Amino acid sequence: MNVLRTFLAVYRSGSFTGAAQLLGLSQPTVTTQMRALERQTGRELFERLPRGVAPTAVADELAARVAPGLDLLAAAAGPDPSAEGVVEPVHLAGPAEFLSTWVLPTLAPLVADGVRLRVATGLTDPLLDELRAGRHDLVISTMRPRGRTLSAVPLLDEEFVLVAAPSWADRLKEPLAVEGPSVLHPVPLVTYAEDLPIARRYWRHVFGRRLSCAAALTVPDLRGVKAAVVAGAGFTVLPAYLCADELSSGALVLLHEPEDPPINTAFLVQRPGVPDNPAVIRVRDHLLRAARS
Repeated sequence: MNVLRTFLAVYRSGSFTGAAQLLGLSQPTVTTQMRALERQTGRELFERLPRGVAPTAVADELAARVAPGLDLLAAAAGPDPSAEGVVEPVHLAGPAEFLSTWVLPTLAPLVADGVRLRVATGLTDPLLDELRAGRHDLVISTMRPRGRTLSAVPLLDEEFVLVAAPSWADRLKEPLAVEGPSVLHPVPLVTYAEDLPIARRYWRHVFGRRLSCAAALTVPDLRGVKAAVVAGAGFTVLPAYLCADELSSGALVLLHEPEDPPINTAFLVQRPGVPDNPAVIRVRDHLLRAARS
């Protein structure tokens, strides 16, 4: 039974190290148990990768057979009696801007009702790796995770908008509509990162061409990007939810209003199976209900 629990932890975390952290075992113990199980089955269960492992088809089949029973046993065993009365925190991670602007205000009623949260921010790929390793319970991801070790459901669609302060918009909006995006090349571009991920996507989707200008200012936080553009630094592309108040007040102006704006879907991601902490389910379901409404 212990070997199967270890197998399932490796399968869900995507690494021997992550499984060891989840189970409170040493990594050599996890490795030894998996080698013993592979000898017992006579089949390779995991492909060893430079970072973690990938389950084989045999592992997929075995996980489908053993996971329901092991999850039921874990649920029936209940919480540790020594922890009675202690509410375990929910570890939630995602992009700082989205967490600060929408997620945390949405979850405020749960916190007021006794749910404990521990929030981390970062880029999607590292956060998903940490989720596989058991460091987080839920991750809000800007892309659907690859592979079968994580479970993802769509949360919200974010629309991207091309904006500038009124002082720039008065000079740019009409020429942009007539001449196209080349009129923006002399204007300072404020963006999230040097490789211009959001702006490049907007150019490709809306204008059907590559973005050829370089960033004048990069800020690894979209709230900083917004603040600089509101102050007149130049133009940028932002998620609409992040600048709705500024657009409403006139502090920012839409430079372009395409019929088909670019959309990105945010996903709510967790490890498969029933979480040990019931508050994780409560937080997950609350976010999904709020997103639908």
